[in-house]
Amino acid sequence: MFRGGDRRLGGGMSRTVAVRLREVSRRYRDLLALDAVDLDVGRGEFLAVMGPSGSGKSTLLHCAAGLDRPTSGTVEIAGTELTGLSERRLTRLRRDHIGFVFQAFNLMPSLTAAQNVALPLRLAGRRPARTEIHDALARVGLADRAHHRPGELSGGQQQRVALARALVTRPAVLFGDEPTGALDTGSSRHVLTLLRGLVDREEQTVVMVTHDPVAASHADRVVFLVDGRVARESVAPDAGEVAAVMAELEVRERVSR
Repeated sequence: MFRGGDRRLGGGMSRTVAVRLREVSRRYRDLLALDAVDLDVGRGEFLAVMGPSGSGKSTLLHCAAGLDRPTSGTVEIAGTELTGLSERRLTRLRRDHIGFVFQAFNLMPSLTAAQNVALPLRLAGRRPARTEIHDALARVGLADRAHHRPGELSGGQQQRVALARALVTRPAVLFGDEPTGALDTGSSRHVLTLLRGLVDREEQTVVMVTHDPVAASHADRVVFLVDGRVARESVAPDAGEVAAVMAELEVRERVSR
């Protein structure tokens, strides 16, 4: 493990655990995508997950978020174990306690920004208050774009609408799968600054898969996966150090094959 800077320590060592994985494995036929992973993410921690292609990053995210069920092991979100939940209860937990942001913005093109943000609440049977939607858009700096449709927004603005939509339910954990992967440098920086601010000001828990060392440097901690296992961690990561670790792991991966 290497350290850098003065950012708070990750790992949930001195705070409530928001996400806990114990001995989590996921097998797809002959492929072992995750191999007995143990991981804690503290409440108010920003965790980045990195690794070579095929290392199990997205599988880890999907299992941790309840989008996929592990073959073995246990997953807890905010103290609730996901493993034994029925599909109905798991769907309700994801809806009420988990937010998702993906590389593709997944906005409804015929709806305005405000209507897209309101969608999770409406799907849950709630009639959202106008102030609730305004506040969610204001958190991502887009209160003045409430009536614009996705086609009238830049890529960075669309991702910020997607972020507001993920946050409107006040989730315990926000999961991001390459949330800046489709953005230019300026828009990516803006989204990452927003995420960092949510963690620092509101103790939002964020778990983000990324291939970008600069994006990872915004996190409190980086977990590096190789062959479905946690191979290394970095606390208070520096972009240059993260890039060096990734280069080392990718070389090791090629040699092992």
